[in-house]
Amino acid sequence: MKADIIVIGGGASGLMAAYCAGRAAADAGRALQVVVLEKMPRPGRKIMITGKGRCNFTNVKDWNEFSGHVQSKSNFVKSAFYNLNSQGVVDFFEGFGMKTVVERGDRAFPASYHSSDVVDTLVSACHSVGVKIECESEVSDIEFGDNSFKLTMADGVTWTSSKLIIATGGLSYPSTGSTGDGLEWAAVAGHKISQTFPALTALVPKGYKLDPEESEQKSKKKSTFINRETPLSELGQSLCGIQLKNVQATLYVDGNEAQSEFGDIDFTDGGIEGPIGFQLSRRAVKAMVNGSKATLSIDLKPGVSLTEVTERVKALWTEIDKDPRSRHVREKERCRILLGKLMPWDLIPGFIATHPEIITLERRSRTETKVWVNLPTIAKALKDWRFDLAGHVGYERAVITAGGVSPDDVVAKTMESRLHPGLFFCGEVLDIDADTGGYNLQLAFSTGALAGRSAALSE
Repeated sequence: MKADIIVIGGGASGLMAAYCAGRAAADAGRALQVVVLEKMPRPGRKIMITGKGRCNFTNVKDWNEFSGHVQSKSNFVKSAFYNLNSQGVVDFFEGFGMKTVVERGDRAFPASYHSSDVVDTLVSACHSVGVKIECESEVSDIEFGDNSFKLTMADGVTWTSSKLIIATGGLSYPSTGSTGDGLEWAAVAGHKISQTFPALTALVPKGYKLDPEESEQKSKKKSTFINRETPLSELGQSLCGIQLKNVQATLYVDGNEAQSEFGDIDFTDGGIEGPIGFQLSRRAVKAMVNGSKATLSIDLKPGVSLTEVTERVKALWTEIDKDPRSRHVREKERCRILLGKLMPWDLIPGFIATHPEIITLERRSRTETKVWVNLPTIAKALKDWRFDLAGHVGYERAVITAGGVSPDDVVAKTMESRLHPGLFFCGEVLDIDADTGGYNLQLAFSTGALAGRSAALSE
């Protein structure tokens, strides 16, 4: 089998690369056969689960704002972004009949909020320029030449082409087909692979899940990866399902402040997630993978100082103490009443469990014990609720993979390999990743478009 341009991977970057290759060839009057080889039964499997099926497909910020959300090598993707910026992506989808809406944070969605519309539009666009999409076509081996590539398929069929685009994704959500194949082929071809690790993933505090050995998930080597299916501990069960809004979360690495974000955070069956949980996860995971200690601090009252919180706590305690209904209420229950005025009621059990020091027992005699509620300690905990991190959820549910093919080996203005003429990379297989909010799909579309166009127009 033979094609002029072969794209391995029918995800966001691969489908956009194929379309742009076909479009550029047609516009230039070149009759080029473009083929997408996708090993899954259908293309766009990872797109289908993006944004819980709603698919936040881009973020319409301009480059100056957008680039601040790119976590690695933002200068490398600048040319690709200007080749197809976020408004260009919106125009692309609307041009093929998919209505779009832009929500808070400049996040763009299909108006239907169905990710299948994004996939269907990409597939239709490919077909409109004669691209052939071959599903259930798994590549098992590649022979690299200069403008000459031979691909051997799992079923023994061989393909040859003069241009090859690797758009296989990273390691995240392997059930969608992202199993790191492209990284292995790139390494075989001599490319440097930057350290890979899960980004935009759940952070697991110590004590949040049962010990792996207790849950019969033993490992010979200590790892920071914690399977999402590991059962929750009593603490994890008390916090799971709680959402905190408008809090400040700060990451400390080996005791030093590394990053701080304001926004919403979620406690889930995986650990700490939500918008700012994900934003902090990249640095936290990288630190843990490299052997550093990572700690997360949550400020539940970021709008006021510790002094003001302390005064507020004391005032509320006095108020409760004077309330006739509290006359025969024990100190522990009064403490719960106090906390109920300071935080969501369902957060109280987990807050108390992680701060046993807020209640002190003083034994005055064999028969008498005095219970003390430490008000300054409560105030301090509200401003600095600390979680030492035991690890993080692995690739099975990580939104994106950090690391990948080093940009040093790729020409930024074309996405072509510096080592093998005719070989191009795009999307998550590259060492590029960004915050949650449509940025990563935009990078996939931008780099894919540039790779496809460059492949079609190069000699």
